[in-house]
Amino acid sequence: MSAANIHASAIAFGPSRGVLILGASGAGKSRLALALIDRGAHLVADDQVFLAVDNGALFARAPRSTAGLIEVRGLGILHLGHIRLARIVLAIDLEAPTPRLSLPQPRMLAGVSVPCLPGAPDATFAAALARYVTGSSVAV
Repeated sequence: MSAANIHASAIAFGPSRGVLILGASGAGKSRLALALIDRGAHLVADDQVFLAVDNGALFARAPRSTAGLIEVRGLGILHLGHIRLARIVLAIDLEAPTPRLSLPQPRMLAGVSVPCLPGAPDATFAAALARYVTGSSVAV
């Protein structure tokens, strides 16, 4: 498995339900990752993510030097438990326009098409995203 290094964060609800969070520096990747961790996710990687493809599936892991570390602006580096490797099933783009209703759009990452949604680094989006990824029903 060859790896591509990208600027992103990744969390996972177990090893088979990983979410890749995309955005420029300061966009809120770590903030959204922490909000999802507060809702049961585990850290995979923060700031730098190695992506690898195996049998057509996309996987994420942290570089060894930053495994288990996440930066919180204004607070510093936190040490967290983490998952070493997670299959990415969804990408969130914090810089994409956020329409009122959105369907996942395909995004090519390391040669693999992954569904991608626009997102925001706030608690409301994190709560809804956690339910979306884990398959929990959302009250309507």
